[in-house]
Amino acid sequence: MPGTMVGFRNLLQQGLVIPAHPLALTEDRKMDERRQRALTRYYCEAGSGGVAVGVHTTQFNIRDANVGLFEPVLELALEEVHAFEARSGKTLAKIGGVCGDTRQAVREAETLHRLGYDGGLLSLAALNNATNDELIAHCRTVGESIPLIGFYLQPAVGGRPLNAEFWERFVEIESVVAIKVASFDRYQTMEVLRAVAHSDRGAEIALYTGNDDNIVADLLTEFRFGDRTAHFVGGLLGQWAVWTSRAVELLHSVQDAKRNCARLDTVLARGAEITDANAAIFDARHEFHGCISGIHEVLRRQGLLAGRWCLDPHESLSPGQLQEIERVYAAYPELNDDAFVAENLDRWLS
Repeated sequence: MPGTMVGFRNLLQQGLVIPAHPLALTEDRKMDERRQRALTRYYCEAGSGGVAVGVHTTQFNIRDANVGLFEPVLELALEEVHAFEARSGKTLAKIGGVCGDTRQAVREAETLHRLGYDGGLLSLAALNNATNDELIAHCRTVGESIPLIGFYLQPAVGGRPLNAEFWERFVEIESVVAIKVASFDRYQTMEVLRAVAHSDRGAEIALYTGNDDNIVADLLTEFRFGDRTAHFVGGLLGQWAVWTSRAVELLHSVQDAKRNCARLDTVLARGAEITDANAAIFDARHEFHGCISGIHEVLRRQGLLAGRWCLDPHESLSPGQLQEIERVYAAYPELNDDAFVAENLDRWLS
């Protein structure tokens, strides 16, 4: 196994805050390079352990031929991460999204590898009718180009169901270094965890919660399957694309609580508050239709984005969603990091 994969695997095992990177747009829906760079600078300085770019939160249609932003977005983020690493001496996990049929996915994985990304977050949404045999063959082929992070994306935002047999076979692929579980479903989450727990490769695979509706409970729980266990070490989350410095504090609080059972009730209460906030930002009331717009709205309020525009002009906040975001902002002021952003925004935008 290449040394670079070992280093990446070891980094992920530490347990990281990894925001799913949004896309900064101008009002005419062109990339706003200045604000795109500012976002990456924000995530780096907020204490993130990495960034995930070209994923669902970045909007999958950056790959469309008439948009053509897949590689430019990847390059911008990498430039800013490398600059931060040079200044700070810290190494960040650099993750890029990979999707499409096998030909497209291999091409994207090769692009990530060429640019210098550590791993690919592999969406299987395009293979909606594929059998488990076909899915595993696809994953093995893509994994020849870059270390893989499995991705259980919920069907409400374009994912597909993936059964227990698939995960039992997926975890045996040598290029798999981690899995992001974003099924938003307890039963499906347990199937992934059970597969990892029972695999001889379980210790080599870092589990990251993508369940934005259940972040703290995922991170706190030791999942037991007979004499085998599994646990989430960190999060790769759209929710952590906002209020990121608070997310870093949260992960530290969870780690402390797991070691010392300290302030466990406080951490659990904070988890419930985050779930309520996520329901507003991700638009759970309307089957997550406004999830990206909701993230953009929070970043707009902070000044990191100029507006909440998406590439698709029909994609916007749902009825009542703005009022819900205002409600949770007022109800849980301790969740936001507006002061941190305000102190640094001019510098990040310069």
